[in-house]
Amino acid sequence: MNLSSLLKPRAVRVLADVTSKKRLMQSIADLAHDLIGLPEAQIFDALQERESLGPTGVGHGVALPHARLSELTEVHGAFFRLERPIDFDAADRQPVDLVFALFAPADTGVDHLKALALVSRTLRDPALCAKLRANSDAATLHTLLTEYEASKAA
Repeated sequence: MNLSSLLKPRAVRVLADVTSKKRLMQSIADLAHDLIGLPEAQIFDALQERESLGPTGVGHGVALPHARLSELTEVHGAFFRLERPIDFDAADRQPVDLVFALFAPADTGVDHLKALALVSRTLRDPALCAKLRANSDAATLHTLLTEYEASKAA
């Protein structure tokens, strides 16, 4: 599993108008609807349900919201860079501006966990996060994320 298989170019967005966690979750559900074809409300509810178990803000301005949806057959990702950081109830209490959302089939625990681990590992790199924060072009953000693994393997 690699980021280029999880993250399609059209699944990357820069958001200027998000002012709250709830609005962010709605934006994630809206994009996910376009990506995977499930109803926005179903996606939003699944994200909120997972979030109610504990915040997915992992610290250093990064959040990894995720949901399991029984209709899916593979894991999908979406990346958002927020122009203005928002409160996300992160473990370190820092506002969030880098968000990688994952959507997985309800019955694929291992793939879902592998995807979460991959994204978490990737977004723990301070140099990569600095590059992501310095760019506002969705295509550039996609390239930075998907070429990261190749650069680390070299």
